[in-house]
Amino acid sequence: MTAVQQTPATGAAPTTGPAANATASGAPPARRGPSSVRRGPAPSRPPTGLARALPRTVAARVRALTALVVVLLLVLLGVAWAAVASAREGVRVIGRDAGPQVVATGDLYFQLTEMDSQLANALLIGDAPGGGKDRALTAYDRSRAKAGEALLKAAKLADETTEDNTARELVYALGRYERLAAQALMLDQQAKHTSGPPPQPVVERYREATDLMKLDLLPKAYNLTLDNGTLVRHTYEDKRSDILTGRMWILVSGVALLAALAALQLFLTVRFRRLLNPALALATLATLVLVLASSTMLSGQADHLRDAKKDGFDSILALSRARAISNSANADETRYLIDPGRADAYEQVFLSKSQTVLYLKAGNLNEYNQAVQKGVDFEPGRVPFLGFFGTEATRSTEDEQRRALVRVLEEYKRFQANDRRMRDLVNGGQRAQAVATRDAAAGDYVRYDKSLQSLIQTHRTAFLEAVEDGEGGTGGWYGVLPAAGVVIAVLLLVGVRPRLAEYRWSK
Repeated sequence: MTAVQQTPATGAAPTTGPAANATASGAPPARRGPSSVRRGPAPSRPPTGLARALPRTVAARVRALTALVVVLLLVLLGVAWAAVASAREGVRVIGRDAGPQVVATGDLYFQLTEMDSQLANALLIGDAPGGGKDRALTAYDRSRAKAGEALLKAAKLADETTEDNTARELVYALGRYERLAAQALMLDQQAKHTSGPPPQPVVERYREATDLMKLDLLPKAYNLTLDNGTLVRHTYEDKRSDILTGRMWILVSGVALLAALAALQLFLTVRFRRLLNPALALATLATLVLVLASSTMLSGQADHLRDAKKDGFDSILALSRARAISNSANADETRYLIDPGRADAYEQVFLSKSQTVLYLKAGNLNEYNQAVQKGVDFEPGRVPFLGFFGTEATRSTEDEQRRALVRVLEEYKRFQANDRRMRDLVNGGQRAQAVATRDAAAGDYVRYDKSLQSLIQTHRTAFLEAVEDGEGGTGGWYGVLPAAGVVIAVLLLVGVRPRLAEYRWSK
């Protein structure tokens, strides 16, 4: 035999099918078809949509986080810069520009009342010896000059048509008043009357002048002050709101920047197996200091702006008006003496003005005077009177301001007591003695007026201190912000550049 036929091993399964046939016939086995070949894992598909924009390599992710930090840093610096600009502008307008000018225009009301008061004094004194009339006329001319200066300042502040028209009307009305005052003085000079009520022609001409003052000039002057004060109020509200809003956005952008820096630090720590990146840690610390410092600075600026407006500007304006009304009430005493035909009206007006300055419930002037003499003591949180002095007693927070207000109230009580004494003499038919009492009490009113000026000065000092603190609070910040930005950016670059260099800035 040429070939030995072997039998299958015991237990082996017999070969069947095509393979068995092929083996039996001596042909090679058939190859498997394509469907029987094993396939490997399918290749990943390229990202689509938003996923294509996301960084896919470590270097790209580091660059993306770095860019995010830079953008947030620029946002933080921009918000801080705008907030500092608002703070500086608010302090400038209230403290150096419109604020002082509005206070000066508020003095217009006082100077106008002083003009009418000195005119009444000159007519009451007449040609009595002692030179009292000349002193009154000198004071009249001085007040007229100051009123003109205040009116010019008010005209400069007028930025609307209504305000400009009011200033023009004041100029024309003041000219008419001066003409009537000159006519009254000329008639009085021709009459050559001594101390006491002047002749009726003089009284009638003075009535025209004082009515023009009370019904036209003073209301327009007050409205002009209110209109100009609106500029200060709007500036305060807008700029303080900008400061507080800027502080909020500084905190928001600062927290976002700190979070981005922390994320970058964490990514580098995990990816490069390092505990800490010193440069990024310093950049984070510098950012934290910048956010806290700028937020604290803006909080202080908001407080300085509030102090300048509330404790300074508002109080000065209110107390200046109280001083002007007191001066007008003092002039009503003179009018009460020189014009008996209007005595009842002047007495009622005196009561109305007195209650505007210090309000106590009273049905007539006698009851009011008794209420004032009983005492006007006050304590923080317990103020038994209203009016301008009531507001001041409630608002005063400094010991110096409270002591100054106590002195004002004591002098005010003496002023009201002198008024009661003068009216009692008139009611008793002793008009000449009443005129003499009025002249003797002039020194008491001067002391009251000086005490009121001292109180105003305490608020003026607080105003100037708040303005100086506000100006100093933002000093140097236009240099601090860019410098801080550069430092943080350099630290950021120092922190990430070595890590990127390990990848040769490859994608």
